[in-house]
Amino acid sequence: MMVAEQTRLTESRDGIHRWHKWGPYLSERQWGTVREDYSNDGNAWNYFPHDQARSRAYHWGEDGLGGISDDHQILCFALALWNGKDPILKERLFGLTNSEGNHGEDVKEYYFYLDSTPTHSCMKYLYKYPQSAYPYDDLLNTNRQRSRYELEYELLDTGIFDHDAYFDVFVEYAKAEAEDILIQISVCNRGPTAASLDVLPTLWFRNTWSWNGGVKPILQKVGTTGTVIHAHHPDPQIQKVLSDYYFYCDRPVPLLFTENETNFARLFATPNPSPYVKDAFHHYLIQGQQDAVNPAQTGTKAAPHYHLHVEPGSIQTIRLRLTRTAPAHLTDPFAAFESTLQTRHQEADAFYDSITPAALATDPDRVRVMRQALAGMLWSKQYFYYDVNQWLNERNVTPWSDQLDDVRNGAWLHLYSKDIISMPDKWEYPWFAAWDLAFHMLPLAMVDTEFAKSQLGLMLRNTYQHPNGQIPAYEWNFSDVNPPVHAYATMQVYLMDKARNQGEGDLNFLKYIFSKLLVNFTWWVNRKDRRGNNVFEGGFLGLDNISVFDRSSPLPTGGWLEQADGTAWMVFFSQQMLRIAIELAIDNPEYEEFVIKFFEHTTWIAGAMDRIGIQQDEMWDEEDGFFYDVLRLPDGQAMRLKVRSLVGLLPLAAVAIFDADDFAKLPNFRNYVEEFKLRRPDLTANIHLPTQPGMAGRYMLSVFNEQKLRRVLARMLDESEFFSPYGIRSLSRYHQDHPFVFSHAGQEFRVDYLPAESNTGMFGGNSNWRGPVWMPVNILFISALRRLHAYYGDDFKVECPTGSGQYRTLFEVAQELGNRLTRLFLKNDKGERPVYGAAKKFQTDPHWQDLILFYEYFHGDIGAGIGASHQTGWTGCIAQVIQAYGTLVPEVVEKLMTSAHTEFQLNQEYQGL
Repeated sequence: MMVAEQTRLTESRDGIHRWHKWGPYLSERQWGTVREDYSNDGNAWNYFPHDQARSRAYHWGEDGLGGISDDHQILCFALALWNGKDPILKERLFGLTNSEGNHGEDVKEYYFYLDSTPTHSCMKYLYKYPQSAYPYDDLLNTNRQRSRYELEYELLDTGIFDHDAYFDVFVEYAKAEAEDILIQISVCNRGPTAASLDVLPTLWFRNTWSWNGGVKPILQKVGTTGTVIHAHHPDPQIQKVLSDYYFYCDRPVPLLFTENETNFARLFATPNPSPYVKDAFHHYLIQGQQDAVNPAQTGTKAAPHYHLHVEPGSIQTIRLRLTRTAPAHLTDPFAAFESTLQTRHQEADAFYDSITPAALATDPDRVRVMRQALAGMLWSKQYFYYDVNQWLNERNVTPWSDQLDDVRNGAWLHLYSKDIISMPDKWEYPWFAAWDLAFHMLPLAMVDTEFAKSQLGLMLRNTYQHPNGQIPAYEWNFSDVNPPVHAYATMQVYLMDKARNQGEGDLNFLKYIFSKLLVNFTWWVNRKDRRGNNVFEGGFLGLDNISVFDRSSPLPTGGWLEQADGTAWMVFFSQQMLRIAIELAIDNPEYEEFVIKFFEHTTWIAGAMDRIGIQQDEMWDEEDGFFYDVLRLPDGQAMRLKVRSLVGLLPLAAVAIFDADDFAKLPNFRNYVEEFKLRRPDLTANIHLPTQPGMAGRYMLSVFNEQKLRRVLARMLDESEFFSPYGIRSLSRYHQDHPFVFSHAGQEFRVDYLPAESNTGMFGGNSNWRGPVWMPVNILFISALRRLHAYYGDDFKVECPTGSGQYRTLFEVAQELGNRLTRLFLKNDKGERPVYGAAKKFQTDPHWQDLILFYEYFHGDIGAGIGASHQTGWTGCIAQVIQAYGTLVPEVVEKLMTSAHTEFQLNQEYQGL
């Protein structure tokens, strides 16, 4: 039986009701972004800092505290709070900029995405607000004084929460209808004494009129009594996407009005066009300026003013409603409020019960982690508006300007985004990143397959993908190169969708993505294979500081790097295109030519990584049994850079298996494989070709033959190297005692094992691939191990961990890796979660210990969370790992291993892993 939330998803897909019209589409940080930067030096952080955010109207988007907006971010809602002591009205999250933090930018607040359904019919958010003055200066000054070798100074470290003198501010949203939203704000005083709190639930229009001369909207009080605000935008074009709304308050309270316009007097010492400006509520409440707000009770920014006095341990509640229904047709706006809120919570529970395997019923902590991970994924949607051509024109740069090549994103004049996009972290990374987004779609497809498919297609639209075929990386530099994982995510999402539709795949989706990725693949071949020998570069490729050199800059030695990861990513890309082509060819034989094309690309690239014989200029090192980058010098010499990192493990991900039935339907491909093996033994000698059937008659194409596979796995599963208690490290622990050192022209370049933060400023210094555990590559390894097991079966075993004397199948190894990743978030035998390290508040306080944060990466030895604290993005993939853990019970595994329908069955049971 279809649960209510699944019905809403169907109605949204079919255009019956616009359930996705409203959602958590506000950014957590619009200040300090590239879109708002019009500086000459490109320093977005300094051009629009946090201190200006309360007073300066944004051009390209809006941010807020626990807020929502419509899907064009025209009308917005969020919280504003004041504890009576802060110097600033709390309207947005505070954090340090890249230059202020000793490890780069970092949010310094505690907020949690507790729940959300995929249509956002039910959402819950928590913000922890101290009752003492927020320590802005302490956080700023102490972090500035610390070196890169010291820990970050966090809000908990200031002692502001030591005596529990804080408020838990919960915000809940429940949709009575698609465009009828109930809002409940619950303020709980966790402190030992009574305390007051001013709450300003704020409604405002994004400023669309100050720059382009657009029509100005209006918020105004309805009638002379009551507390209702009418929102109206007179622009006919906007009226097509946003009707009039009414904002109801649950009691008589003062209504404050101002304009969402820049306070020029404060920021630039010039007169204000209007006496009512963006920061009016700050001046009214904190500085007592009664004339800061509009007495006519009209404007483009408005808020009811609730002054709460909350006893210790008690809760006070505010109820609000945002709806298209006018007061004349709504006599009691709160009549069914409680029952609707309760119903939506029950429906949310029913939805998550429907995707939670029965085997997890006795493991509530694992279920909690899965659900909060998915909540974080859903809360991390954001409206992203960026018209690069307009942005450049506003900087006086045109397509014919001489400085076009020197300005940021000057090559991306065509890029025009005005979409809801899944973000890595709406504070630290409030912009899309192409390879992050691909991984996001794996867990998001668990709950909303249509959204996942639309996001994958979005990055390939003509308004995003470059005419030359490149996929945009991220707003700081769209021309940077991200790993090509789009094809992988596409195939996984397609198979998940196919499994849920009784074997009926969305071939139109697959054909569209395939056609666009053909152009992207060609871009890679033409731009990143310098010598045309199937050995690739690519620059930093998302792995930031993993190399001994900054791979996005000219090498200090001259010459270039042939990258093991760039080449591995390309063989992986080619292999995923091969998988897609096979799926399409089974339906339409004309695609069989593409099957052959990508088989040949795969073998050419894989063969180039390890040629016949012992070569000093190839990536495979026979003595070490590992892949390395190759440095090619201007004088023609070549050498391997023997850094044991993920760069050398990534080829493991390049594995594809084929059903015997599917193989039989492609006679031209089957014959070509046999011919190619005979014709090109130089390319095929060291890889595994799909010529010998394995378990259940399956065939496999892999970069690794069995001998190489065992050698690389022995190193990967060695706990003194890569295999940490919490997943695969990004750099071998071997380098803790044996750092890699390269000397040139009196300079020393080195790679040390750094299990926590980076000790360099490379790529901003706010991420580190020299030791920590990163979720996305671990997901690829789990996927590869399961597919390898589907071919080799139970007879193929490896020692796991290496040196333990315990031998496991590759499926069991995948399960063990998944368990270690999950262990990051679960309570251990001491009742502590490794993700929180030494943070005692999170480990012991009942009001903190079950609030899960999904960090960007994790300490390579102890599992503590590091980097962006809300990068549920790809770290949210843990939800998929947990779901698979509950699904893959022994009887299911036995059925899978004997089934002939590999791709469909594996993805039906693995949910895309």
